Amino acid sequence: MRTLFLVFCLLFAFSLPATAAVINIEFNFTPYFAPADPNAKQVDTIPGKAVVFLNNQMLAEQELEKRDLPVLFEERQISPAVWVPASSMGPGLRKGMNNIRVEFTPANPTQPYLARFSWSEVTDKETRTDDGAGRSTATNYGGTGKEERPVKGKVVFERGFTADFAVDRAWHHYPPITAVSPVDKSSLVVLLKERATLFKPNFAAAYKLLEKQPNLTVPAMKKAKCLENAYKVGIRVKAPTPEQLETVIFNSPELLLQGKGGSPLHPFNRAAFEKIKGDENQMCAAMALFTLYPPRLIVVRNPAGKWEVVE
Repeated sequence: MRTLFLVFCLLFAFSLPATAAVINIEFNFTPYFAPADPNAKQVDTIPGKAVVFLNNQMLAEQELEKRDLPVLFEERQISPAVWVPASSMGPGLRKGMNNIRVEFTPANPTQPYLARFSWSEVTDKETRTDDGAGRSTATNYGGTGKEERPVKGKVVFERGFTADFAVDRAWHHYPPITAVSPVDKSSLVVLLKERATLFKPNFAAAYKLLEKQPNLTVPAMKKAKCLENAYKVGIRVKAPTPEQLETVIFNSPELLLQGKGGSPLHPFNRAAFEKIKGDENQMCAAMALFTLYPPRLIVVRNPAGKWEVVE
């Protein structure tokens, strides 16, 4: 009898549908004017600046202009002014628990407005629902939620989330950086100088570094001569001096490098890109250079004591 019971339990377990796994999480933020009509089909966004932090480190900043955004479906979903999928958060995303924070400062600090922050889990399986009238819908979105507040001035939203789908990188487990010595700073300046020298003919080392970015199609960039075109119009990369370099400690393995007062590490003359012929060539050159030489860099110190750029 006990054997039959065990067999029944096993058969029942194997007959259960597999649980959908979360493979991404999308976060949305929209500051907007409250419409006079509660059933309005669109809303106007609030101009200002949004800054997104991942695990207390700045992930992105975005200037928002006033524009119309559509309101979708019966649930009154608003198209996001800021969209942050976990899949694009980069190597700073931890396997397990993380924290995201969105800070928004409106251009007009006295103007009342509504701020909406929402999230949706993306799963590897579709879920189908039937409304009973012969109509069905399918979605691969799982757990969803939102916060909405009437505010005036700066607003902050913060939420913890689990990312078991993230890559567990070795440096995630390095000891936290708690101080930067003069010797460290000298080593960091050398690291930045070495990276800057990669931007030179024949650009093989620079393209090799770009291959570490999964979202870039490097063979197409080589064919278009993106880096060559930038070099041809006189664009150059200059590393900061020790006096120009600032470091920001987070009490984590990561150390942020930036220019003095938060300025870019490698300031570019944006007007120089306009000398490159063709809009696509200009965009390609800008994408390549700002990927190689972003305004801020994250570095870690490996177990051997050597500083490395987090790609």
